Amino acid sequence: MPLEHAALLAGAAFAAGVLNAIAGGGSFLTLPALLSTGIDPIVANATSAVAVSPGYLGSTLGCREELANLPRRQLLSESGLAAFGGVLGALLLLVTPASTFRSAVPWLLLFATLVFVAGPHLVRWLADHRGGNPRGAVRAWGLLVVAVYGGYFNGGLGLLLMALYAATGETRIHIANALKNLNSWVLSLLSVATFALAGAIAWGPAVLMMAAATAGGYAGAQWARRLPAPAVRAMVIGTGLVMSAMFFLRV
Repeated sequence: MPLEHAALLAGAAFAAGVLNAIAGGGSFLTLPALLSTGIDPIVANATSAVAVSPGYLGSTLGCREELANLPRRQLLSESGLAAFGGVLGALLLLVTPASTFRSAVPWLLLFATLVFVAGPHLVRWLADHRGGNPRGAVRAWGLLVVAVYGGYFNGGLGLLLMALYAATGETRIHIANALKNLNSWVLSLLSVATFALAGAIAWGPAVLMMAAATAGGYAGAQWARRLPAPAVRAMVIGTGLVMSAMFFLRV
């Protein structure tokens, strides 16, 4: 790997780790960085998923207390749906032609950016207008659909899960966040395993970026206490819009 590519990927992964620890949006940096080095689009997306995956485990471990208070049956049921959806999404990516996925990248980045912009407002609106059984068919099917999306692309996954839980009646924000972290980790783990079995991961860049993203996540957790939230959100949104525009121009 050329030194300039290594530096670019490490820097993007470190910044992604920081963003994910503070507000999310790390995929806006890792995927474009990988694509800019000439990696096949499908391999780049799979490698990007590997790069940001350690953060999901750390977030899940940080929510052990909340998860321990939930029924084991609920955790197993939702984790199973997340795992199944993650594998389906990964398989869908693997059968997508590289040229088609490259054309879809700017739209996916723009969609993820808009989800990030609207996320907090959407979650509040859904929480105020929710109805039905929070553990019924709506949540199950919704979780499956979001997990498929997460296995396919991942960007904006956390906000989609939080919106789903708000829509299906989960009023305890810390519980919703814990379930979001658990299901993100499970579907990420299974989708990454699917990519690995298919030989769709560039392991050299992946290992480098995992290490850098982990370091960035640690730094971001410290900086999160000092940075104003509006500034961080503006930075993530700006990054998403710029990256979307760049890829629209390339298509």
